[in-house]
Amino acid sequence: MIIASQKRKENIAEYLLYMWQIEDLIRANNLDMNSIKCNIIDKYKLDPDQRRQMIEWYESLIDMMRREGVEKSGHLQLSKNVIIQLASLHQALLSDPKFADYSALFYKTLPFIVELRSKAGDMKQGEIETCFTALYGLLMLKLQGKDISQETQNAISEISKFIAALAGYFKLDDEDRLFKNENNQ
Repeated sequence: MIIASQKRKENIAEYLLYMWQIEDLIRANNLDMNSIKCNIIDKYKLDPDQRRQMIEWYESLIDMMRREGVEKSGHLQLSKNVIIQLASLHQALLSDPKFADYSALFYKTLPFIVELRSKAGDMKQGEIETCFTALYGLLMLKLQGKDISQETQNAISEISKFIAALAGYFKLDDEDRLFKNENNQ
């Protein structure tokens, strides 16, 4: 909760990956609050108020997961909304000639995105979500200590650069500093 709100302010990409990890941690604990308290919350040094807030945060996430039917897989609507916001910003950046460097970075990354979507067999998934799925997949492979091919590392490197740029623009947009008219500043 504390980490999530901090990441949300600082780096939307890290926030989204963190929230996906939290969803998986909740699933790994069978959406059971007692298990989450024991395996997650008790590991933090929290004052009573912070502990209460963290318990309430996890309880609300569990409730959302149940209501949204993502107990076994999938993502919460709040995470999907971030993807939607990022995809919308992505389209706005691509259509604005002031962001030619961003467009060039995207088109350099696009072949990797297309290949990943093809391998996954999920052509319905948008480009931005595909990038996050790849980044999260790499994180999971690393946590499991699995080998990562050079080809995958190269693809992830390009995707990381692209998502970092998008996250930077998101922060500027969130602060109302991205599309300001230069004459009105």
